[in-house]
Amino acid sequence: MTAPERDEIAAYIAAAGRAAWDVPGLTEPLRRRDIASVGIIGAGTMGGGIAMNFASAGIPVVILETAQDALSRGLGVVRGHYQRSADKGRYPQDEVEARMDRISGTLRMGDLAGCDLIIEAAFEDLALKKTIFAALDGIAKPGAILATNTSGLDIDAIAAATARPGDVIGLHFFSPANVMKLLEIVRAEETAEDVVATAMDLARTINKIAVLAGVCPGFVGNRILRARQVQANKLLYRGAMPWDVDAALNAFGFRMGPYQMSDLAGLDIGWSKGARTANPIRDALCEMDRRGQKTDAGFYDYDSARRPTPSDAAAQVIRDVTGAAPRAMASDEIIETCIFPMINEAVRILEDNKAQRPSDIDVVWLNGYGWPADTGGPMFFADMVGAPAVLARMEILGAEDPDFAPAETLRRLAADGGRFRDLDLGGLKTDKQKRAAR
Repeated sequence: MTAPERDEIAAYIAAAGRAAWDVPGLTEPLRRRDIASVGIIGAGTMGGGIAMNFASAGIPVVILETAQDALSRGLGVVRGHYQRSADKGRYPQDEVEARMDRISGTLRMGDLAGCDLIIEAAFEDLALKKTIFAALDGIAKPGAILATNTSGLDIDAIAAATARPGDVIGLHFFSPANVMKLLEIVRAEETAEDVVATAMDLARTINKIAVLAGVCPGFVGNRILRARQVQANKLLYRGAMPWDVDAALNAFGFRMGPYQMSDLAGLDIGWSKGARTANPIRDALCEMDRRGQKTDAGFYDYDSARRPTPSDAAAQVIRDVTGAAPRAMASDEIIETCIFPMINEAVRILEDNKAQRPSDIDVVWLNGYGWPADTGGPMFFADMVGAPAVLARMEILGAEDPDFAPAETLRRLAADGGRFRDLDLGGLKTDKQKRAAR
């Protein structure tokens, strides 16, 4: 890559980051809601990490748990994170106590009644979240913002569990929440304009990079991630092995491929013993107690330092489940099969008016999923390879699975030219806004 090309990509990324803060259509002037205190439901990995963002910014936090041992454990983890940072010289030792003093714990939901913002970070179950929000509706003060940290559930359904859907918004933090810079802010159908504006401003306060998205399964980031994961799994049924797929994605520039990432997260997320899901390979591995790094075995085997090696046991499971003969697969074929569906799904998101602009999609993937910066993001990379190449691969994949049929806008770009990053398909609009525009 030449220096001018690197400069072009760097300039694009910088401009994309600035543009993401702009939310067209908000009424001005628009008063923001005061956020002087925050309540968080759940003291687990996400809840504790979210709390750290606010405490570090000087905002008091109350964390709600259902049992004292879970609460104590969560607060202990938070303290440990702060202490390690102080030990590394990132701030003075007395700052550990200053930040911990801003975090308190409770087992009573009523103790969140005075909070200006309440963030639910409970287990990813729609019925549970609706129950929590119905309870919050009865105790939260008027004007409090009620946010869910869901990574892809229906926020409109969650908001409907309350009598104040205008106060409900999605604040999707990425794990670890105290480290990752991206905050996916999800505007539901009834979310009030001042709630959107307040959330965007609050992201700056807690030093996050905010991107506004609309309600759809997986929102922007995880909706695109699902397309990659589905195709990666299909490659296993065609004879590839997880380490083949990961190696190709690593060479493309991702620090972790899909199976490395699965092992890190835990294969048993969303699985329970005896369960049969849409991923029988994962099910079989979990039944063998190969649940990822935490059990020293998943798609890979791990040594005491958690260094991975390809696993004969996992390879046998894959052969038994898929019946596929081992097949050497070119890196380019793997990359096109995994990456081009991401581009197609990104275009569909824009067609569905669930993202404001193409560059917002790149901001999400650069800051939340480790997309390699030297290719600028899915939309910028799409322009590097060109719409005809993307369309050719999607025609093949779409013939195998209609869910991956080429987006109509992809077909148009391939026929007429133009750039993915210049697409203007109406921006982010709720159904209410679409009806008003007719």
